[in-house]
Amino acid sequence: MHACRTRIVAASAAALVSGCGGETPEAPVQAPPPEVAVIVAEPRPVKDVEEVPGRVQAYRTAEVRARVDGIVERRLYDEGTNVEAGQELFLIDPREMRAAVNAAEAALARAEAEVENARQEVERYDDLLADRAVSVQEYEAAVARLRTAEATAAQARAELARAELDLSFTTVTAPISGRAGRAQVTEGALVSAAQATLLTRIEQLDPVYVNFSASSGELLEVRRQIAEGTLEVPELQRVRVTLVLENGRVYEHAGFVDFLDLSIDEATGTAALRAEVPNPDWILLPGQFVRVRVEIGVRPNVTMIPQRAVVIGPDTASVMIVGPENIVEARPVELGEMRGSDWVVLDGLEAGDRVIVEGLQRIQPGMPVEIVPYAGVAAADDTGPPE
Repeated sequence: MHACRTRIVAASAAALVSGCGGETPEAPVQAPPPEVAVIVAEPRPVKDVEEVPGRVQAYRTAEVRARVDGIVERRLYDEGTNVEAGQELFLIDPREMRAAVNAAEAALARAEAEVENARQEVERYDDLLADRAVSVQEYEAAVARLRTAEATAAQARAELARAELDLSFTTVTAPISGRAGRAQVTEGALVSAAQATLLTRIEQLDPVYVNFSASSGELLEVRRQIAEGTLEVPELQRVRVTLVLENGRVYEHAGFVDFLDLSIDEATGTAALRAEVPNPDWILLPGQFVRVRVEIGVRPNVTMIPQRAVVIGPDTASVMIVGPENIVEARPVELGEMRGSDWVVLDGLEAGDRVIVEGLQRIQPGMPVEIVPYAGVAAADDTGPPE
């Protein structure tokens, strides 16, 4: 009886298992490797750009000053406008200078008449001396009077030229082309040649100079890099500069360095540099503050990676790379400066290393990964500073 009951229980259990679809459970499915986007480390030439503060200076500045004494009759230009070289700016009362010219002309006429009389006298004495009608002493005295008259006439001509020059100075003209500033005198003002009264200033604004400086340490570092071959620099006159205006906009016209002082200022420890920049629209004005981006040269072999690929710790920086068989590896790197959104890598990467840029949150060293294209690779090519 007991054995029969045991068989019934076993049969019921088998039927229950069969009715519930009792099959052998399968092993869990393994998750696929996480996807990561990478860039390939490739050293390439990169411009070495330094940004320093600078000030705009007029290309040429002329101070227009009085060269004769007199009263200003009229201002002949519009203040703050562009003038051409030789354009009339002021008129000083010319009557006194014109009278001096008339007096000098009269003095010259008198002197030339004396020269003619003395010459005729010498010619008469020539004939008389041949006939021994006059002495040699009398003849030599006549010749001396002629020479004195000629010297007096020469002096009179010089006085006339000086008077005519003073008369021309009563019309004050622009010595250079450029923007004429505010008049420093008004009609009726007394101006003086002895005091060199300032009348106005003219500034040539196309092109303009931009003055900036570099520390002695920076110059030494540049020389060291040139000597080591890590920096290739052009000739001084081909060092290109671009400007950033106070509103953050990049100025559209580039210039070139045209001057480097060969001495260091003892007070500031810097050397003065100057760039010449086109200014056809007069956007740059003297005294204006700008940021000067100086393209010092080209570094021939520089590796750059996006900022998001770098993990920065308290003392170190590292990146994740995809090694052989698509296994993640951690690699410490030495960083240089930032270039836009990219880091310059000085050491730690070799050409061909696959640096992970996207998907860092899902990986750990030693994990296998699947590589997908990096959509932001075009952005990594921007080697210049942010604009």
